[in-house]
Amino acid sequence: MKPLPTARLMPTTDGNDLILTRTFRAPIDDVWASVTESERTARWFGPWEGDAAPGRTIRAQMTYEEGAPWCELQIDACEPPRRLAVSMSDEAGDWHMELRLSESAGTTELQLVQHLTTTKGIGETGPGWEYYLDMLVAARNGTEAPSFDDYYPAQRDHFESLANQ
Repeated sequence: MKPLPTARLMPTTDGNDLILTRTFRAPIDDVWASVTESERTARWFGPWEGDAAPGRTIRAQMTYEEGAPWCELQIDACEPPRRLAVSMSDEAGDWHMELRLSESAGTTELQLVQHLTTTKGIGETGPGWEYYLDMLVAARNGTEAPSFDDYYPAQRDHFESLANQ
C-alpha cells in the first residue's frame, strides 16, 4: 500500500494550520462517537480516561506509538457533534488540535486541524496524522489497519515541501 498524503497547509495570523480531511458515508453522530468514545478511540488511536469536559484534562494512551505512552490532553472546547479542540505539551513541544465535523446528505466530513506556530517537524508529524486518520477509516470499515512504515519516511518530503511553498 502506498497511501497518498492529503494534507493542506493554510497560513493563519499565528502561523499555519495543517488540515487533513476524511469523508465517511455515515451520520455525524456516529463519526463523533468514533472520535470521542474511549472504547471506539481505542480501535484506532488509543483509549482515554477521565472526566471529559471543557477545561478538564483527560489521559489518553497512544496505543500505536512505541511503548504505548499515556499523555494528558486538555479539553479546550467540546461542541458535540461538530467540534472538539484539545491541547497538550510534551518533549516535542506544544500541540493544539481540533476535530471539525460536518454532515451533508448522509456523508460526514472530518477535518483534523493542527494549529502550528512553526512548521519545524512537519515532515514527521504530518505522516503521523495521515496514518492515524487512515487507522480511523480502517477501524470504521472493519478493514486491515495500515502500517506506519507506509507513511514515514515516504511522506516526509511531501510535508516538508508544504512548509516551503
